[in-house]
Amino acid sequence: MKGFIAILIFLCLGVISAIYIGFGTGASTEPKAVDHEMEGLNEKYVLKFSHVVAENTPKGLAAAMFAKLVREKTDGWVEVQVFPNGVLYDAQEEFEALQENDVHIISPAFSEVTVHDPNWMVMDLPFVFEDETEVKEAFEGKLGRKLFESIERRGYKALAYWDNGFKQFTNRIRPIVKPWDVEGIAVRVMPSDVLMDTYEHLGAKPSTHSFNDVYGVLSSGKIDGTENTFSNIYSKGFYKQQEYMTVTNHNYLGYAVLMNSEYWDALPLDHQKNIEEAMAEVTKWLREYAQSHNQEMLEKLVDSNVLEIHFLSEEEKDVWREELVPVYQKYSDFIGDGLVDELLEKDEGDME
Repeated sequence: MKGFIAILIFLCLGVISAIYIGFGTGASTEPKAVDHEMEGLNEKYVLKFSHVVAENTPKGLAAAMFAKLVREKTDGWVEVQVFPNGVLYDAQEEFEALQENDVHIISPAFSEVTVHDPNWMVMDLPFVFEDETEVKEAFEGKLGRKLFESIERRGYKALAYWDNGFKQFTNRIRPIVKPWDVEGIAVRVMPSDVLMDTYEHLGAKPSTHSFNDVYGVLSSGKIDGTENTFSNIYSKGFYKQQEYMTVTNHNYLGYAVLMNSEYWDALPLDHQKNIEEAMAEVTKWLREYAQSHNQEMLEKLVDSNVLEIHFLSEEEKDVWREELVPVYQKYSDFIGDGLVDELLEKDEGDME
C-alpha cells in the first residue's frame, strides 16, 4: 500500500512539473520581442508593376531597370514583374487594381492621378513650367512634398515621380500657332478636368481615350489631334496619323510611382530600404535620359518629313498664357493648399 501511495505521489509531481514547464508561471506570459527588420526576409515577394507605355520609352526602360536593381539588392528575394503596354490594365483601371493588390506598383501620369486626388490638378495647368529645371525644382521642393503628402493621405505610398517630357500638340487639320487655332478640333486628352476645361475654353472638342487606343481613334478619324511628348508621338506612331505638330511645351508629362500603402507597410523593412534605394537610382538616371531621349525623338520626327512643324516663340506663348487666365483663376480657387499660387509665383525662394 505504501508503495502504491509513493508511486501516486511521484506521478502527481510529474504532472505538476509538466504543467509548470509547458505553461510557465503568470510572470512569464509576455510574448518575446519580434525583430521586425528580419521578419519576412525568408519569404520571396513578387511585385507586379503595370504600366501602359512601350518598353522602349523612358518609363518602359526605367521600369525594367528598377526590376533589375531590386532583384540585385534583395538577392532575388523581391522580384518585380513588369507588364508594359497596358497588357494587364489600361490607365483608368490601374488604380482599382492597385487598391485590390491585383498589381503592386503603378506609374500613372500626373493627369490620371487627378481623378483620385484633385490637388494634382495643379500639374495640368498649361504653360507654368519653362523647362525641365523648373520641374525638378518644383518636385524636389515644397510643391512636390505637398503633392506626395496629399496622395499618401488617400492610401497610397508615393515612391517617386518619374520624368517623360513636355507635351506637344499634333493634329491633322491645320497649323496651330495662336490659341484660337484649335477651335473646332477634336483632341484626345487624359482624364483631367483641367485639360478638358483648357481645351473647351479654347473652343476645341476634347475627349478622353485610353492611351493604347489613341492610334486607332486617330486613324479612324474619331479625333483630329492629341497632345503628347516627342517620345510617345514617335514610339506609338501617332505622327503617322497627323500632318502638323506645334512644339508648345505647354504641359509637363510626368508620372507618380505608387504602391498600396497597406501592402508597402507589410513589407520587411530591409526590403523597403532596398526598394527605395533602387527607385532613387532609377529616378536619377531617368531624369537625364528622358531629356536626351526626347531630343533624339524630335530629331527623328523632323527627319521623317511627315509633319509640318512649328516651334512656338516666347512671345507666342505669352499670347496663350493671356488667353488661359480664366483657367488659372478657376483652379486657383478649387485646388487646395495654395498650390496654384505657389506654382504660378515659382520664384527660387518658394521652390527651395
